[in-house]
Amino acid sequence: MEEEEILQSEQSATAEKDAVDRAFGAENRNRLIDRYFDTSASDGITPTNAWQHVYRLLLWSDPTTGLAHCYESDKSQPGKPWYARSLAFHEWVCSELGTGPDALGHEIDWLFIRACADLAEAMLRRETRLTEVAAEQRLPYQNRGFPEPGADPELAAIIQDTLRPYLAQEPQEEIWREVTQRVRQFLAVQNKRKNLVGEGFEDVLAQVVRRACDVHEASVRTRSLLYEIPGFNRARQGGKENKVDLAVIRPSMRTLVTAKWSVRADREKQFPTEYDEYINAESESRKFQYVFVTNEFDPARLMRACENLHRNSLMFDYVVHINTNAVRATYGDLSRVRDSAGSSRRRVIEHIDAGRLISLEQWLAALSDQ
Repeated sequence: MEEEEILQSEQSATAEKDAVDRAFGAENRNRLIDRYFDTSASDGITPTNAWQHVYRLLLWSDPTTGLAHCYESDKSQPGKPWYARSLAFHEWVCSELGTGPDALGHEIDWLFIRACADLAEAMLRRETRLTEVAAEQRLPYQNRGFPEPGADPELAAIIQDTLRPYLAQEPQEEIWREVTQRVRQFLAVQNKRKNLVGEGFEDVLAQVVRRACDVHEASVRTRSLLYEIPGFNRARQGGKENKVDLAVIRPSMRTLVTAKWSVRADREKQFPTEYDEYINAESESRKFQYVFVTNEFDPARLMRACENLHRNSLMFDYVVHINTNAVRATYGDLSRVRDSAGSSRRRVIEHIDAGRLISLEQWLAALSDQ
C-alpha cells in the first residue's frame, strides 16, 4: 500500500509540474503571443509602435511598490534612490500608453496573466480529480483530527490579524484554508515569471521582427543551435553546443541576437566568450552582426555593453534598448548630479545621443533596410 501511495504522490507531483510547464512552455507562449497580435494589434506592428506591444506583453508591476518594474525590487523600495526613478518610469509609461498611474497594471503583463489563467484552468481540473482520491486516502483516519490539506496556521494567523478589524463576522476555517492555499499558489506562480520573461522576451522579439520588418517566419529563429544557422560550423567535438537567443537570417546579413530583459553580472561575463565562439564557428568568411537587445536600466551595465571591446573593436554592432526615451525619463535631470552613479547615467545618455545605444524602433528600421 505504501508503495502505491508513493507512486500516486510522484504521479501527482509530475502532473503538477507538467501543468505548469505546459502553461508557461514555448508552445503555449507562442500561441498566446499570436493571439495577442491577432486581437490586440489589429492595426499592425511597425518599428514605431513595436515597443508599446513589447511592454504591454511583458512589463509588469512590482508587487512591493505597485510601480512598473524597471530595476531590482530590493533597490527600488520607498526611500531608496531607485524608488524615485521607478516613479519617473511609471509616469513615463503611463503617459506614453495613455493610461492613468493607478490603471497601468491592467494595461501590461498580458502574457503572464494569460499564462496564469491557462495554468489555473489546468490546475482546477487536476485538483478536482485529486480531491476525490484524497478523500479515499483519508478515510482510515476520519475523526482523528488530522490537519486538512493546505492548512497553514501561521499564514492564516497573519491574514486573520490584519483583516479581523474589518470583518463583520469570523470566516469559517475552510475559508481561511482556501485563502492560504491561493496565496501560496500565487507566490509559487510568481516564481515562474523569471522563466516566462526570459524565453518570452525572445519569442516576443521574434514575432515583432517578423511582423514589423516583414521577414519570413523561417528567417527568424529562437534558441537555435549555432550550427543550425547558415554559415556556422558545429562546435568542436566535446564542446558545448551554443544556442542563439534570436537569429535573423537574410541574404544580405546574418544577425545573432543576445536578448536579455535584464542583465546579471555572470551573464555579462559570458558575452565575450559567446562572441569568440561565433567568430570561430563562422565558415563563410562573411560579416555577421552581433546585437544586444535589453530592457536593462542599470547605467553601469548599459555603459559596459556600449563600450565593451573585442580585439580593439566594439563587440556589439548594436546595443538596443526597448525605448531609450524611457531611459532618459527614468534617469531624470542629471545636471546637478555629481556622484559616480550620476556619471554612469550621463555616459549612457551620451551613448544615446551619439547613436551607440539605440531604441528598438531604430534597430527594427535598420533591419527593414537590409
